Amino acid sequence: MTLVCGWLLYGWIVAVQTKTKKTLAKPNIRNVVLVDGVRTPFLLSGTSYKDLMPHDLARAALTGLLHRTSVPKEVVDYIIFGTVIQEVKTSNVAREAALGAGFSDKTPAHTVTMACISANQAMTTGVGLIASGHCDVIVAGGVELMSDIPIRHSRKMRKLMLDLNKAKSMGQRLSLISKFRLNFLAPELPAVAEFSTSETMGHSADRLAAAFAVSRLEQDEYALRSHSLAKKAQDEGLLSDVVPFRVPGKDTVTKDNGIRPSSLEQMAKLKPAFIKPYGTVTAANSSFLVTVNEKALASGYYLFFLFRPTYATPKVLEKAGLTMNDIDAFEFHEAFSGQILANFKAMDSDWFAENYMGRKTKVGLPPLEKFNNWGGSLSLGHPFGATGCRLVMAAANRLRKEGGQYGLVAACAAGGQGHAMIVEAYPK
Repeated sequence: MTLVCGWLLYGWIVAVQTKTKKTLAKPNIRNVVLVDGVRTPFLLSGTSYKDLMPHDLARAALTGLLHRTSVPKEVVDYIIFGTVIQEVKTSNVAREAALGAGFSDKTPAHTVTMACISANQAMTTGVGLIASGHCDVIVAGGVELMSDIPIRHSRKMRKLMLDLNKAKSMGQRLSLISKFRLNFLAPELPAVAEFSTSETMGHSADRLAAAFAVSRLEQDEYALRSHSLAKKAQDEGLLSDVVPFRVPGKDTVTKDNGIRPSSLEQMAKLKPAFIKPYGTVTAANSSFLVTVNEKALASGYYLFFLFRPTYATPKVLEKAGLTMNDIDAFEFHEAFSGQILANFKAMDSDWFAENYMGRKTKVGLPPLEKFNNWGGSLSLGHPFGATGCRLVMAAANRLRKEGGQYGLVAACAAGGQGHAMIVEAYPK
């Protein structure tokens, strides 16, 4: 699964607030405005992007953003990208992509990593740079290329090769070579795993669903909803952040290829993917980055990391002086159907709020008619480093299309971390 997303921010002085509804814009200070955002189409790993490198996709997003907004490259003060599994040749992928897109070498760029909220961190870093007066125009984005992940020699083999490079005599080299064993050749695959627990994300999701009594049928129904809404949005041209990308030597890619509505009957035939034979998490009710790469990548987190949207949502609402009723569009990252539905139950539980969150009352349940209405990570996919940008652009575009004022974005990430952000429609 591959995606890159770019996001353009401006800093403005807002002197007048709207008179009809409360606005988060404050008079006579720098308020940050989201101008626009684009992304290359989401593709399953091993398909049309398989011969590319991450900076190729990031460069395409940057040029697509410049073309759509007509913003001169010269006015951009800083570029920030998020990524998780780094290509070692382009560890600062933001810089390589910026240079490739024609930005000046005087325009600084850096790359951040914060697991599944890496792009969120890139965006909030940009917001901070503008709010502090350090910059006026920022490009923030994220990229992840899963078609060519870095696979290393084993540590024993790496050590042998490094020692051979330092050997000064033939005797030293022969002595080192005599220590070689065939098992040294076993490769090390990247494990996007929780280092402290080694538990896979799928196992966490399965245990979470069981703890909150989320049935297999409920999970399949929610996944079907995600795919159906994504297909509807795609057919109606609502996914306007997608820009065509011509793959060198191949056809032009114009749309996401992971949206595949099925039927509950077909989904019920799939076997559990993680806890066998009684688990409820399957390939059909998981975000497809995880399912496609299950054998190569074990995405691990501890159980309550998946609950971070429940914890982050009330914090951002209280900071903004808003309530759940004020939100017109919710965009939550869907790692698994069971994860979303368990969060719903936790958010709607006074007992959970009191015993686990130290709150007197529950967070409140997001209305389903306002929730991920154009699909989510289950159907569109989940590239670790870029999902955050997609969530924010979905919220912003929905507000513009539906005439709402506030959007709330939330996501979980490895290490028990989470992110929430409120986006407000610019006053007309």
